[in-house]
This record gives sequence, structure tokens and C-alpha cells, in this order.
Amino acid sequence: MPLPQQLRGRLKLPVIAAPMFLVSGPDLVVAACQAGVIGGFPALNQRSTEGFDDWLTQIEGRLTPAHAPYGVNLIVHNTNPRLEADLQVCEAHEVPLIITSLGALADLVDRVHAYGGLVFHDVTTLRHARKAAEAGVDGLILVCAGAGGHAGVVSPFAMVPEVRAFFDGAIILSGCISDGRGVAAAETMGADLAYLGTRFIATTESMAPADYKAMLCDSAAADIVYTPAISGVPASFLRQSLINAGLDPANLPTKKDINMGEELDSESKAWKNIWSAGQGVGSVSDVPGTAELVARLDREYRCAIEQAAGRLTAAAAE
Repeated sequence: MPLPQQLRGRLKLPVIAAPMFLVSGPDLVVAACQAGVIGGFPALNQRSTEGFDDWLTQIEGRLTPAHAPYGVNLIVHNTNPRLEADLQVCEAHEVPLIITSLGALADLVDRVHAYGGLVFHDVTTLRHARKAAEAGVDGLILVCAGAGGHAGVVSPFAMVPEVRAFFDGAIILSGCISDGRGVAAAETMGADLAYLGTRFIATTESMAPADYKAMLCDSAAADIVYTPAISGVPASFLRQSLINAGLDPANLPTKKDINMGEELDSESKAWKNIWSAGQGVGSVSDVPGTAELVARLDREYRCAIEQAAGRLTAAAAE
């Protein structure tokens, strides 16, 4: 499917630098957009709506129409008391892309559409994908097996075609995509955009601590622990960060224990010291600037496409 009109001709590479809790901020967003991919950040990375508003002003002051658009992640859940205030700020700034999580509301979609914005919604199951499609979202972010953060367990080979069977909007694929070859593979499978998180944590502009970035470079797929113990919802975490927080990855406490503060301090409960990553972490071996990373992704992407075309040509000639 073609990209929404608002995105056509504005991207160097079909990639979204995923909005990541405590990691994505103005510097990463601006660097991604200036490099030609969509940069995003969670509104809740700022502690107040006023601070969020200030971040948007900063980002907009550093971007031009020649750059890729940016996006904001909103948590659409009754546990987020800031949703309405933050949405009003998004409307005032006419944020180009709203990425919703934990709830797809038709009213929110209508309000964003009213100023010409897009709404993408992240889902981990087919049931949630159907509900979001019914709410009128413009795109579905399929958070498949192996992704970082609150990941699903369904293979992208299963989820992409099942979603495409009932959804004619944009499909954005998430899960283990850390290089340009993965971006090309996502397109080949039928996705319109690739959603990269882990790879962008290890960039100079990300807000992640230096130790977090170093741990990413030292980790492989086997170092990812998928567990509901930290937040109550299954998510992917770096094994060593669990150990550093005093936890045994093979014998994790229950969510109730963690909420009582018996094993973790408040900072760890907020994911500040327990660090997330996806299974694609094995492809992360350095901490480049975002512009350098996007240029590398672009080279890998175009090389993968050329190689695929060469194989098709050779096969046709046989």
C-alpha cells in the first residue's frame, strides 16, 4: 500500500525511529528527521504538559518543511491523567503524527484528522489490530515477536498478511529490525514502514545513559529476557540490567512484589535502571551519530534491494 499523502516524498528511508520511554528526546527526534526518517518521542518523557509543549516548540524551531515529519506517542489509557492536556497541546502544534498506545479512540483520531495529522496505533495482537482499524487509525504498528519494550509473540510472517487481509492503511513493522537489510525485508513482507527502536538507543543523541548504550553493544539475542515481572505486561529487557538491579533473571519476582518495593527501588520500577532492548540487539556494535546511522541504514537497504533484484534477474534467466 502507498504511504499516506502526508508522508510521500518526505522520507529518505521508510523508517520510524520509535518513541522510547526515557530515551527519545528533542535531539534524537531532530537528528532523525534531519537525516530523512521519522523521529518520535513519548509525551510522558517530559514530566509536565508545559515541558512537553516546550519540547515541541524546540523541535519545530529546528526543523524545516524539507525535513521528515516528527511524531509524538500518547498513552491512551485511564491511568494517564495527562492525555487530554497533552492532546490539546498536540492539536495546538498540529503534530504531524500521533502514535497511540494502550487504547485506540475514534474521538482522538477525529481530532487529529481535523487538523490534518495522522494516527498510527501500536498493537501486539490481531484482536487489538481490528479494534484500532475500527477506530479509523491511518496506520497499524505491528509489534511482533522479538521487539523491545512491550512486545508481542506473533511472528511477522503471520501477522502482516493477516492484518493486510482486513486493513488497507499503512502497516509499520516492529521487531528485530536493526539494519537496512531488515528494513528491506519488512517492505518485501508487505509493510510500508519499518519501526526501529533498539538500534536508535545506541546513538549519540539518545538520552540513554552511557552504560545502557555500552550494554547494548555487548549483548546478543540470548541476553534478552521477555517477562511481565517489571510492569505487569510482557516486555523485553537486557538480562544484565536485571542482574544489576539485584534480580535473578531465572527467578523473577511477581509484579505485586515489585510494586511493594521489596526487590526494586522506585527508579528501577520506572525502567530507569532496568533497560529494554529487542532481540535485534546483536546487530548493535557501536554508538554512531543518528545521521551516520541513517546513512548506513540507507546503504544497507539499497544494497539489499539491488541484491534481491539481481537474484530475480538470475532466476528469470535460468
